[in-house]
Amino acid sequence: MTNTNERAEKGHWWILTALILGVIVGLVVNKTGGSESWAASFQFIGDLFLRLLKMVIVPLIFSSIVVGIAGLGKIEGFGRLGAKTFGYYALTSFFSIVVGLAVVNLVKPGLTNGQPDPEILAIIQNQSAEKLAAAEMKMESATTVGLGVVPDLLQRMIPPNILAAASNNSAMLALIFVALMTAFALAGMTGAPRDHLLGFFEGLNTLTLIITKWIMKTAPIGVFGLIAAIVAKTGLDIFGKLAAYFFTVVAALGIHLFIILPLVLYLVARVKPWRHFSAMRPALLTAFSTASSSATLPVSMRCIQENAGVSKRVTSFTVPLGATVNMDGTALYECVAVLFVAQVLGQGMDFAGQFMVVVLALMTSIGVAGVPSASLVAIIIILNNTGIEGAAGAIAAILAVDRPLDMARTAVNIFSDSCGAVVIANSEGEELEPLRS
Repeated sequence: MTNTNERAEKGHWWILTALILGVIVGLVVNKTGGSESWAASFQFIGDLFLRLLKMVIVPLIFSSIVVGIAGLGKIEGFGRLGAKTFGYYALTSFFSIVVGLAVVNLVKPGLTNGQPDPEILAIIQNQSAEKLAAAEMKMESATTVGLGVVPDLLQRMIPPNILAAASNNSAMLALIFVALMTAFALAGMTGAPRDHLLGFFEGLNTLTLIITKWIMKTAPIGVFGLIAAIVAKTGLDIFGKLAAYFFTVVAALGIHLFIILPLVLYLVARVKPWRHFSAMRPALLTAFSTASSSATLPVSMRCIQENAGVSKRVTSFTVPLGATVNMDGTALYECVAVLFVAQVLGQGMDFAGQFMVVVLALMTSIGVAGVPSASLVAIIIILNNTGIEGAAGAIAAILAVDRPLDMARTAVNIFSDSCGAVVIANSEGEELEPLRS
């Protein structure tokens, strides 16, 4: 365990250094011109790293679930495990939304002296016709996304074509469902066929873990490319104009990440939160730099098992499922963004309206998780269902700072998933020695 932690520590510092260098180089390129061509080059490097990570998602998740469950030779208590997992997801998502609601009502980033901020209104009114048209198209397309969370989850869970689902990284629920069926069937088998199949999946799991370790050696290069591309294209000027909104989101995410979730770890799981932060640092940095929960999955699973000491059985069920439906950071962001838009447009919300935002944020953070630009789609759904009008310009303005906020909320999503794995592992009687020593 010591050698593993030492290697993770070195990787953590290399990734952090690459992130800082990416910001510096991106700023230099942004200020000296030629940002588009340089950004494209940086993005190419980052995309290669993302492709490498996504390449191992399907075999790693499928083999981990099968080995973790079928390898035990029994499935008793699995219903209990599922109930605990979904209970944790619902509670922490609710807490995150309440935190977002409290902070945005306290700071009121869309108001100045109790009135809509004139500078932000000017930004909204000065959005280019192209950006406004794109925002309006997204708003129109979002109206086709329903709020039937349970039917939507069931449809996404049962694939009409197993092979198609296995080749699609966005069909994570379907992959988990098929892997669970395979694991249960294997657990009920006996004799040589079971031994051969289980041996194959154990070998596949070991193989993908080795490949994941190789890929993570290239992480500093990939992180540098991703961060440099973003900063080269956008610079940092826009953050000054939307600073109040930007830091309101960051503050709310920080409260949930550094106060709420550590309290859950300490009070419920009875582990040392700082130990868990240390165990998850490579995954947190990967999540922040890639802004992709699915791309971070291989790193998260490795950190939770090797550094935090959670069993393969708990990790293989809770973490892939959490990366698909447990979106604490996303739900919080949706809440803050919707109330910010309402403040800027001078359309205040009473208690009933804000309660509706809480309910819709909780539902959409799960229900539209598989839709591209899920956060934006969810925000538009909430806006459409709470009667806020003329939001296209505000959506276009939010998009200007969405990428760094997406990076931050993805890190929160990933850390919440890892906390869920620890809480559930503790409830199942696991020792979790690395987090307690």
